[in-house]
Amino acid sequence: MSPSTPKASPQSSPLITASLTLLKLYFLAVFLKKAYTIRLHAITEYGLVIHEFDPWFNFRATEYLDENGWEKFKYWFDYKSWYPLGRPVGTTIYPGLQITSVFIKELLAGTSYALSLNDVCCYVPAWFGSLASLLVGILCYEVTGNLSSTVFATAIMAVVPAHLMRSIGGGYDNESIALTAMVLTFYFWVTSLRSTKLCVPMGVLSGLAYVYMVAAWGGYVFVLNMVGVHAAALVLAGRYTRKLHVAYSLFYVIGTAGAIQVPVVGWTPLKSLEQLGPAAVFLGIQVVGVGEVLVKKIKEGKEKWRARAKIYAASAVLGLAVIVLVLPSGYFGPLSSRVRGLFVQHTRTGNPLVDSVAEHQPASQQAYYQYLNIICNVAPIGFIMVLFNITDQSAFLLLYAMVTYFFSAKMVRLIILTGPIAAILGGYFVGSMFDWSVAQLITGPLSSRTDADTKQSDDKKGISGSAKKSKKSKSTANSNLLPSELNELKAAFDDRYQSVEGQFIRKITALLFGFALFTYGKGFGDYCDKMAVALSNPSIMFKAQLRSGQTIIIDDYREAYWWLRDHTPEDSRVMAWWDYGYQITGIANRTTIADGNTWNHEHIALLGRTLTAPEKEGHRAARHLADYVLIWAGGGGDDLAKSPHMARIANSVYRDVCPGDPTCRQFGFMDKYGTPTPMMEASLLYKLHGHNQKQGVSVDSNRFREVFTSKYGKVRIFKVLGVSEESKAWVANPENRHCDVPGGWFCRGVYPPALESVLKNKKDFAQLEDFNAKRDEADSEAYQKAYMENMRDPKKAAAEAAKEAAKAEKKKGKKSKKKKKEGGGVSDDSYDDDGAYPPEAFKPPTKKELEGIRDSLSDVWENTETTTKLWELINAGDIPELTAWFNAVPSAPYARSEDGRGPMFWAFESKNEEIVRLLMERGVRTTDKDKDGKTPRDM
Repeated sequence: MSPSTPKASPQSSPLITASLTLLKLYFLAVFLKKAYTIRLHAITEYGLVIHEFDPWFNFRATEYLDENGWEKFKYWFDYKSWYPLGRPVGTTIYPGLQITSVFIKELLAGTSYALSLNDVCCYVPAWFGSLASLLVGILCYEVTGNLSSTVFATAIMAVVPAHLMRSIGGGYDNESIALTAMVLTFYFWVTSLRSTKLCVPMGVLSGLAYVYMVAAWGGYVFVLNMVGVHAAALVLAGRYTRKLHVAYSLFYVIGTAGAIQVPVVGWTPLKSLEQLGPAAVFLGIQVVGVGEVLVKKIKEGKEKWRARAKIYAASAVLGLAVIVLVLPSGYFGPLSSRVRGLFVQHTRTGNPLVDSVAEHQPASQQAYYQYLNIICNVAPIGFIMVLFNITDQSAFLLLYAMVTYFFSAKMVRLIILTGPIAAILGGYFVGSMFDWSVAQLITGPLSSRTDADTKQSDDKKGISGSAKKSKKSKSTANSNLLPSELNELKAAFDDRYQSVEGQFIRKITALLFGFALFTYGKGFGDYCDKMAVALSNPSIMFKAQLRSGQTIIIDDYREAYWWLRDHTPEDSRVMAWWDYGYQITGIANRTTIADGNTWNHEHIALLGRTLTAPEKEGHRAARHLADYVLIWAGGGGDDLAKSPHMARIANSVYRDVCPGDPTCRQFGFMDKYGTPTPMMEASLLYKLHGHNQKQGVSVDSNRFREVFTSKYGKVRIFKVLGVSEESKAWVANPENRHCDVPGGWFCRGVYPPALESVLKNKKDFAQLEDFNAKRDEADSEAYQKAYMENMRDPKKAAAEAAKEAAKAEKKKGKKSKKKKKEGGGVSDDSYDDDGAYPPEAFKPPTKKELEGIRDSLSDVWENTETTTKLWELINAGDIPELTAWFNAVPSAPYARSEDGRGPMFWAFESKNEEIVRLLMERGVRTTDKDKDGKTPRDM
């Protein structure tokens, strides 16, 4: 390795050089400390509390591993989740996070730094976030050889929101350690290409680091393909070497052998389509290696290429024959729906469950700026610098940058992968400019160019040692190839560059860079601090501010879970949307219907059908599955806002939910005031959500009884009446479970027979790319086509749905008149059975009523998941998503954060006139004031 910038100056002394090095190392330590402290905000504000949803499952699984050991953990079948089916946790979890946490706890147990398991799990994201920052710096140094670039790359990675988003203290999720494992794998891989001596040890270490990555997170597929693409690119570029062959072979063999040992992965590296590319690269590099050995004795160049062509062609024919033979057997698995979502157009996968998750949506340019800020502008310059200094190692950075940008643009969640490469490229540019600027400022008095200067200029080094050697050996030859005019121009530029005037301009430029570095660096740091606070909201609890200025903590969710834990029998089953399943089992220790693992589309569809069905029909299913129903209420992203997704998912399996309407436009809100469609108004969820809180809305007291409503109305719990004890006992009987082998541990639960009348109408959901699945091809294709068309043109779909709803209402009106003539009237049950409910005459609220709504909603200023999502969507300029959300949740535009600011403030701040108009149409004022007395127009 060697520096990418020239030495400081001819006058710089060893003392100055040593002093600068020590100063850089000092700031490296400062930035590493910052990497740790910036991630502790949530712990400082809220204590050692696990955040979000998935982290609660991760913590529960860690507890199980700690208490029972690896063998029991590996064969753990959890009957408290996915009732009545259960879940084989040990074979469906990436256990790296749990193993790491238990190891750290045991390591600290015998010291004065002993921590409880809960505390270890809360600190793990901060510890590994700091470690990832250091590893990014080390990777930058390996490729560039520049200490300054290393320091700045570490500094950027320490605070950039793209990294913070999954490494905040308390955010105990897989990504918190996976990013560290990913960068470690990349470092060992790149280092293995430095020299022949290092290809073996570093190749082995890269394989081992990759195995840890596999155990940590499902994103290991990206790491595998990234290394495979790099190796393939080098071969195709004619840069095949023995060290590349050895390094990649060791990486792939050790990595794949280790990956197969991870229960959740198994043999998928050799079967799954998204992982077969690196396997093909492995086989291809063996063919190239054999070919090079066989043609070694051939002297003539043309004969060598003919021999290579024959070897490659024979290998290709053999490989194709194997694929043709194996393909019909169903050996190869399909692309997963999430991976497919990276390639399909219109941002939809065809799977309403995947499409319902916000983080699976594409990223906008504003989203990049939100999570990378000014690094968006700096990193491309570093990319260009690397482009002009390509080596085997630096080529990896170019490919990494291009691949991550492509995929993160398709799925906003993958912006997390851009953090390391953005930090390295940004750090490379800033560090190089920093060294250049220092070199200009520490030179002696201004003087004209000397022979020593000329020699110094000619001895500049490249981005790495390998580049340096090639450039040095060819410098004379290359200069002779230049036209005489260019040589003259270059000489004139060099003379001007070294002249007194040139040195003066360089010093001024260096000072300007120093000023810009301080100014923009401070702004970037302040922005990251602000984002760290926003990302530190645990979501399970949050701070809010009353209009009086008093700060309070909203802890409704944990209070509801504690109520379940303390006031319900241990064998109670709780029905709730899958988002909350992890928290219910983790905190309340009660059985749930579904959770964030989302492994069974059909089961979630059954849950969605039950909640969105008419009350009577919903109760018929719920009484066989649950003892309690838990609903998130209180506005924002509550269950009513999510309910159109529930209906859509239900309809993907039970086509009678919304006949002829794959996107269920009949289920939702009819206007910006929150008027429900007849189908929504009749639903069980709507009645539970608005029970005795919305005029004319109440649940049947013979079927459900309200037993708990949290302090601020965020959570409501209802007891299911008339529970089928027969079905409950049937599911609890081990004899009714289906085991893979007699006496085995893998024993899947089965639905009670009483649910057969519901289940008989389901059609298993299958992706079109799942060519091994057995399904009704014509029906599936017709459904997928209609779904995608409706998602592409929601206005047309809504119009069609309105027509269908009008027809249904007209038909219902005729039935109602007929029954009245017969003297029978119209019963609630008749509405339930028809799946719709007659709407009352709707009148838009008056201006006075609108002001009353605003006043009631502005009593509490709070940082919530709703305000965070609003801020993200407004900064991203996502008008369609905002419009859809405001239509579904009319109260959303009035949400205010802890500082008193809300959507209108953020719209003005982002200078988005369209969103300002959208908010004004919803009645949001531009005269509201924040806690400092500022209005949106002041932004």
